[in-house]
Amino acid sequence: MATEGGEIQEMDVDKRVESEESGDEERKKCASTVAADNNQHSLQDEQNEENCSGEQMTPVDMETLNLDPEAEEVDLNHFRIGKIEGFEVLKKVKTLCLRQNLIKQIENLELLVMLRELDLYDNQIQKIQNLEALTDLEVLDLSFNILRHIEGLDPLTKLKKLFFVNNKINKIENLSKLQHLHTLELGSNRIRVIENIETLMGLDSLFLGKNKITKIQNLDGLTNLTVLSMQNKLTTLDIASNKIKKIENVSHLTELQEFWMNDNLVESWSDLDELKGAKTLETVYLERNPLQKDPQYRRKIMLALPSVRQIDATFVRF
Repeated sequence: MATEGGEIQEMDVDKRVESEESGDEERKKCASTVAADNNQHSLQDEQNEENCSGEQMTPVDMETLNLDPEAEEVDLNHFRIGKIEGFEVLKKVKTLCLRQNLIKQIENLELLVMLRELDLYDNQIQKIQNLEALTDLEVLDLSFNILRHIEGLDPLTKLKKLFFVNNKINKIENLSKLQHLHTLELGSNRIRVIENIETLMGLDSLFLGKNKITKIQNLDGLTNLTVLSMQNKLTTLDIASNKIKKIENVSHLTELQEFWMNDNLVESWSDLDELKGAKTLETVYLERNPLQKDPQYRRKIMLALPSVRQIDATFVRF
């Protein structure tokens, strides 16, 4: 169950129930420079009114958008764009925000070779494709689309942040080439198993809230991981063989049944208070922590966590 692994320094299990995004405020704001003229603002106002009325949205005529060829940051958030086309003029663009549009397919971006950040949050995209020319891309947001598979990312070796919130993804896959990735957001999908991320050595933030995961596993190689966000229904938490000094940020895991934290650096008995809300907790592994040196080690665990039936490899006797 608990295997020997790398050194994770004081990893936090994030309390957030609903995993939306990693909290990267700069990314959320998109680009502040708008590359279209004032006619676009009236178009956006019209878009907002149409949404409120509940009417079907019609894609905008792309010829009405006056794009600035010199722009490095382009924000076309909520403009009823139905197809990615006509962006070839943006030879200098580094940040392209196409949030909340009607885009169904990733296409016609191959000439935007200077692009560093691509935001396609909240569209109607079903497949990751046609990104191979964007080899300098560092941030990609495909949250709130209709994706079922993680694919087509191998050429994007400079990616640092990847967001797939609220799709239909059921498996973590095809990420092994992304060695510079440090933020991976997969909240609100259909994932059942944590897998295929062992080689992402630079990963420091992993968000998996609102999936179907019941066990934390396959994180041993992630030696830089400091933030882990999970859902409340987790039943097994295995963070053994690390260098964690404190049990914290797990009080929301009220359905926990097994807690594996052996071979760490926990020394304070008050840390066990974090587990008192887990009324069905039956198995606790804390051996080879400083706590174990206490002559009353087993007794103190039993008093703090009366539901526990097994401490380390030994069953509790009543």
